[in-house]
Amino acid sequence: MIHLRIVAPSEVAAGAIAMLDQLDVVTDIVHVPNCARKPDGDLIMCHVPRESGSEIVDALRRIGVDDRASIALSDVVAVVSPLADAACERAAGTGSDAVIWQAVASEAEEQARLSTTYLAFISIAGLLATIGLLTDSLVLIIGAMVVGPEFGPLSAICVALLSKKWSLAWRALLMLLMGFVIAIAVSFGAVLLLQECGLAPTLWDGARHQMTAFVAKPDAFAGIVAALAGIAGMLSVTTSHSGVLVGVFISVTTIPAAGNIALAAAYGDYPAMRGAAYQLGINVGVLVIAGVLTVLVQRSRYARRLRAVVARVPHLLARHGR
Repeated sequence: MIHLRIVAPSEVAAGAIAMLDQLDVVTDIVHVPNCARKPDGDLIMCHVPRESGSEIVDALRRIGVDDRASIALSDVVAVVSPLADAACERAAGTGSDAVIWQAVASEAEEQARLSTTYLAFISIAGLLATIGLLTDSLVLIIGAMVVGPEFGPLSAICVALLSKKWSLAWRALLMLLMGFVIAIAVSFGAVLLLQECGLAPTLWDGARHQMTAFVAKPDAFAGIVAALAGIAGMLSVTTSHSGVLVGVFISVTTIPAAGNIALAAAYGDYPAMRGAAYQLGINVGVLVIAGVLTVLVQRSRYARRLRAVVARVPHLLARHGR
């Protein structure tokens, strides 16, 4: 269940109460008049099934609730109530597949903000991947994929493109590119330093190392893996099935390639560097395409459910000209 909290002027709150009263998936409605400040007005609280939360918020916005009000959503761990159980039964879909699009949009904005922490994590991931490729250590490469934070801006790009928020997409793309450039530069410098200290060999033949050879040679399987990673990544972002392992899966397609670019550049192996750069570029492109298509399918299902909610309160929409 989702806890829905609205603070609105009394005249706006009246429309919200009228709408919530008519929806059979809404329970535990609480209305406290004239108790709120900034904005001054009424407080409304209720519980709605997770699978109906986003549609109800959009329907409220269509009758003007968001113009002079605030709407907050939060997850409820458990609701012990026969009415809530019945509401969940009536709601279309399942809670585990539900997408709270307002939360997705908010998260995309957050993930597109460049921070020192993001740059530190992606630099550390690049270093770990480079050292792992240098030493043929699978453990270090997996560690790099765990640390890699790059799917944050990648997911923001997917959401922004579908929402036609071009400034957000551009900001997330710049953040992604800056992160990879800095990670590669730091890793390149680290390899040169290791060479000077005698901790890395002076000569390097990537063809003799299975891991670097795989990363530097993009093929059809790399595209397939990137597509699967894009789908899994966006499902984890938009639903409640997020986790560290999904982030590791996404980083399979990006961090090792970035580390190999730095390693090959340090040893002057330009064919391998170009191959790894192609691998990184292709994988990022496929990730974004797969992510956008995944969100597009989810949005089409959401649009049908929203129409069903709106159809129940046509008089309220007509009153507000929407």
